[in-house]
Amino acid sequence: MAKSRKKQPSTTEALTVPRGPVDLSTYDAHGKPGFDGSKKKGKAALYALGKELSDLQERLYAEGVSGGNRRVLVVLQGMDTSGKGGILRHAMALVDPQGLHIKAFKAPTPAELRHDFLWRVEREVPGPGMIGVFDRSHYEDVLIARVRKLVPRREISARYRQINAFEKRLADEGTVLVKLMLHISAEEQKQRLLARLDEPTKLWKFNPGDIDERQRWGSYQEAYEVALEKTNTEHAPWLVVPSDRKWYRDLAVANVLRETLAAMDPTWPGPDFDVAHERARLTGEVPSAHR
Repeated sequence: MAKSRKKQPSTTEALTVPRGPVDLSTYDAHGKPGFDGSKKKGKAALYALGKELSDLQERLYAEGVSGGNRRVLVVLQGMDTSGKGGILRHAMALVDPQGLHIKAFKAPTPAELRHDFLWRVEREVPGPGMIGVFDRSHYEDVLIARVRKLVPRREISARYRQINAFEKRLADEGTVLVKLMLHISAEEQKQRLLARLDEPTKLWKFNPGDIDERQRWGSYQEAYEVALEKTNTEHAPWLVVPSDRKWYRDLAVANVLRETLAAMDPTWPGPDFDVAHERARLTGEVPSAHR
């Protein structure tokens, strides 16, 4: 009797962080979980996802326009040069931009600082039928704030609980959260920063402060580990995406989005009008039911 082949895990399953303590040193930033092909095959696979992703997204958008309340929120977090912009250009470019809501969170403004740290985030939650993408997010307030000691440690602890409550409410209201930690190695980040300095057309992307942040690499890794452990919930699990290989990172994120939308299985809404009647108005023909 032939042995049954073991089912391969989906990209989402392969990247999902197990509950409990997190040790990022055990995650290979140069790996490619769930994909054993070459760079060339990976790029072709990314392109091939376009049609299915576009169809799924259009169905979700149509569902939202017709009164549905479901939406997707993709949270991108990672060290500088980990590829948040690359994902927007390559993975998210596969869907219709009218169905995307992208927000890049910078340092909070004086007006934003007068409110709770989640205030500005709440205002950017995607509407029904939309795919929202946060380029950085509310997690900045437990990562940078922890590393730079911008607020007392007890406040950071309270923020983990506030984030969990916030994300639980979003999930209860119809939001599917996709939280992606883009895992890059210190050596790969160094090479990407050097590439920016070596290329005149990339100098505008270089920020001297990025080198200062590199000096806190260990502290940032610890902050990420704590954040992943304390906010890795059933309704909003974390995924760690190896990001040393840009092509794999983009493919993995596109696959996760495709799997997320497929699991939601959005359907085309039915008409709220008489199709035969409207056809008759256009053609001038009398529907058979009225003959």
